[in-house]
Amino acid sequence: MADEDFVEFAQAAAGRLRDAAFLMCRDWHFAQDLTQTTLAKVYANWSRVRRADDPHAYARKVLLRCMIDQQRRRSSRELAMSAPPDRGEEHPAELRMTLLDAVATLPLRDRAIIVLRYWDDLSVEATAEVVGVSTAVVKSQSMRSLDRLRQLLGETRSELFAEERH
Repeated sequence: MADEDFVEFAQAAAGRLRDAAFLMCRDWHFAQDLTQTTLAKVYANWSRVRRADDPHAYARKVLLRCMIDQQRRRSSRELAMSAPPDRGEEHPAELRMTLLDAVATLPLRDRAIIVLRYWDDLSVEATAEVVGVSTAVVKSQSMRSLDRLRQLLGETRSELFAEERH
């Protein structure tokens, strides 16, 4: 019975976990590894997790901790890319940055806050719980991160980040 419950949970959660991991790390293979590690850790504690109010919130917290642990272990801060960057002589003002490129420039905790708040559509309180910070930190870092993304993407794309200001 417990294994069947976990399989059902894993099937429902894996896609969202992998997508959130990718948005935080920008590497599909690494995101898949993080998802598998997260699900393995959740399974190891499944008897306790399945009785929790929100097993998905627990899994998101485990994913974030796995991401942080792996980030600390990596010998460099290299970003895996499918192709080398274009080294053309384009003027910096002419360069167009994609949303994912812009999000990747944020520090890991800020990336996690942005992904959880705006991709996973978690409340400020739920995001604070997962990241392990206060709601004030989530609000202030969200605002700063969105401002940073607006700067990076330019005014033409700022409508992507139309957020109510508190």
